[in-house]
Amino acid sequence: MFSQDSQDSTAPRSATGPAAGGGPAEPEQTVVDGIVREVSVPALVPPVPTGSLGDLPFINAAEAPGDIVLARKQPSGAWRDISAAQFAAEVRAVAKGLIAHGLRPGDRLAIMARTTYEWTLVDFAAWAAGLVTVPLYPTSSAHQAQWILYDSGATACVVESVEEARLISGIRGELPGLAHLWQCDAGAVAQLVSAGRDLPDAAVEQRLAAVGPDVIATLIYTSGTTGRPKGCVLTHANFFAEVDNAVALLHPVFTSVSEEPASTLLFLPLSHVFGRMVAIGCLRARVRLGHAPSIQTDELLGDLATFRPTFLLAIPYVLEKVYNTGRATAEKMGRAASFDRAARIARSYGEAVEAREHGTGPGPGLGLKAARKLYDPLVYRRIRDALGGKVRYAICGGSPLGHRLAAFYSGAGIEIFEGYGLTETTAAATVTPPLRPRIGTVGRPLPGTAVRIAEDGEVLLRGGQVFAGYWDAEQLGTARPATDRGWFATGDLGALDADGYLTITGRKKEVLVTTGGKNVAPAPLEDRLRAHPLVGQCMVVGDNRSYIAALLTLEPDGLVHWQQMHKKRDVPLAELVRDERLLADLQHAVDDANKLVSRAESIRRFAVLPVDFTEQTGHLTPSLKLRRAAVARDFAKEIEGLYQRT
Repeated sequence: MFSQDSQDSTAPRSATGPAAGGGPAEPEQTVVDGIVREVSVPALVPPVPTGSLGDLPFINAAEAPGDIVLARKQPSGAWRDISAAQFAAEVRAVAKGLIAHGLRPGDRLAIMARTTYEWTLVDFAAWAAGLVTVPLYPTSSAHQAQWILYDSGATACVVESVEEARLISGIRGELPGLAHLWQCDAGAVAQLVSAGRDLPDAAVEQRLAAVGPDVIATLIYTSGTTGRPKGCVLTHANFFAEVDNAVALLHPVFTSVSEEPASTLLFLPLSHVFGRMVAIGCLRARVRLGHAPSIQTDELLGDLATFRPTFLLAIPYVLEKVYNTGRATAEKMGRAASFDRAARIARSYGEAVEAREHGTGPGPGLGLKAARKLYDPLVYRRIRDALGGKVRYAICGGSPLGHRLAAFYSGAGIEIFEGYGLTETTAAATVTPPLRPRIGTVGRPLPGTAVRIAEDGEVLLRGGQVFAGYWDAEQLGTARPATDRGWFATGDLGALDADGYLTITGRKKEVLVTTGGKNVAPAPLEDRLRAHPLVGQCMVVGDNRSYIAALLTLEPDGLVHWQQMHKKRDVPLAELVRDERLLADLQHAVDDANKLVSRAESIRRFAVLPVDFTEQTGHLTPSLKLRRAAVARDFAKEIEGLYQRT
């Protein structure tokens, strides 16, 4: 999805693009005592020898100036397409403004905004000016923002709105190095363009020519579930290795294979490495990219309906929401049984297709095909319509989607690619290969990547996308190594099957050990519970206890639907959490989750909380991961109650 070296502002630098299709070589395996311990897949494209991410807009403008690479939502709600030539011109103009303000090569520029066009524009303009970008979640507290800006040594910050501007202004006294603060809603882009108007284009060309693949592109700070966030040093080469191989592997997704041009609407936060990688990949592959700043159900579905993407990059939460909304609608119409039958047929169809692809079954039979055809206009098409109507592929990451939903979407006509990775691996380290799904896994190593399972079950990763290390604030411009002979220890537990597919079973530090000596990974139970329409968040507990238990919160939309169906709209939440019928429905969800584990690992008791876990309460990180220590502290009484005799 990229590369380069520049002579003038439009001529490409030695760009080596991703391969145009062709599947990856078969994985190479190391087997010890009958157990697969290591799997590697050769790269599909060579490493990029020169250039940086900042060159991408200008390569696109030189090679295909009229190609549509972005679309920007207008106040009217319509989408305005932006060509490669137009975007390159905007990037150059903003880059000149950054240079005119005195920002030097290697300076850190922070960006604090939702998923907007301006985010991507400023990101590429900063790279064109030789800068290092530092994402900040727009939901960050003043304390979190102050730490990241201070630790990174940021010289400038671009924010979206007055709320973020006020937050940063309030902490500037503690940040003597922060010389500039620009606000997009107050005309930041126009101000930068105006400031750089008198600079020649050669000023940007000189900056671009001085940046190579091994230069730092960005510092992305970890979510800080166990302490202060750490800055992950990601180079331009890391992104090249990640995106070029992903685009080459997922050729049907990123390249139009019909008359419908490939396009995606990005709603993942650009402050997170997954969303960032997607934006870069789309620019590299010249895929039409739109931005959606909100994942609130009504707003997001409205944007999907007008943009109509051909593929999506999603987290399980969104796909669960669409499924649960579809079922709730059917239930209101008295057609819940019909929806459930359609869901079973879709899952069976998806599983049959998977078996055929792996040579373990004949594929869907005539009866199953006929049943699927019957339900397509009644159920499956409506699910696809909720995602815009044209979606045929979804790449899902962040946490496991789960076998049932993955099989359902596959049977409903949307091919699911699950992936796994971390900030430290520039997003995906594994991904489902095309036409070779293995539902319930996170796929095989991305081409150019190796996966190893340590003796204690920890997942180790190696590849060109593995980061340089953590930012060393004491010696700016350097990184503290975080790998052992190239292998990065993820902290996740997993296993490889005989065909090289990886399954993640939990977090090493989160394994619970009961007083009976049973080791329990909470993540699989929590993931299954969160898939239930009534469950918002959950945390499994039981470390040094006699059995496993759980704290549950209620999903607002699911609860409203439940209240409507049971005629309890006016019952206060404090009473609902004790409602016998609601508790019985939640017990069904717990029973379903317990099917994943043995009795010794199963959830024996649960408590329903009258509040939710949110980032604002300090119980979730900006990427929606549980802050387990904070939950355990704030709900210690409720946890203790789960272990009292009744």
